Amino acid sequence: MAKSSLEDLDGSSGEPVPLTGACSPIDPSTARFPCCIVWTPLPLIAWLAPYVGHVGICREDGVILDFAGPYIINVDNFAFGATARYVQLMECSFSSQLGSAITNSNHDTGLSWNDAIRNTMQQFQHTSYNLFTCNCHSFVAACLNKLGFRGSNSWNVIKIVILVLFEGQWVNRGAIVKSFAPFIAVMLIGMYMASWSFLIGWGVFNLLLIGWFLMGTYLLHGFIKC
Repeated sequence: MAKSSLEDLDGSSGEPVPLTGACSPIDPSTARFPCCIVWTPLPLIAWLAPYVGHVGICREDGVILDFAGPYIINVDNFAFGATARYVQLMECSFSSQLGSAITNSNHDTGLSWNDAIRNTMQQFQHTSYNLFTCNCHSFVAACLNKLGFRGSNSWNVIKIVILVLFEGQWVNRGAIVKSFAPFIAVMLIGMYMASWSFLIGWGVFNLLLIGWFLMGTYLLHGFIKC
């Protein structure tokens, strides 16, 4: 799995592509989700915590980019499988005042969506990956901060999780099955074999997982990137 180049980001010589509001239609069959955040369940961990997943952000032509490992940004090769949920980000949700800082001098009006992602990508190509401190959610949050999504530059890991949970749309029914079937199977087997002991252990695991990211994000400022 090789690192992507900056030219890979927009499929051109590096010129930014302005956000015009005329993005291509979403097409799950070809894995194209223009101007969207995409999500897929994270194997093993999602079997106990189905809200845990891998996220990416898409450029204007719908190609997915995701922070998949140390110094690695995947381009059109979404780690851990096909997209299960997506959140389409509308043009009207972006702050031109916040976004102006990341546009080139020859783009005086409006946001350049691909340019914001390109700048973030360049940063994360020099960033080490850690599931618990700097992960795929950190990359997406950094992109939204550069874009000034919903007038904010304080997006973080927790807010990305909440955004996907409450605003994410399922690609199809198969995606729902893919996301919850392993979790239901593990819960049934665990309850059958260990009864309440398993349920208590499951609860403790989820409390520790959620507590870690809440503490690292809001109490230990800067400990969890974004």
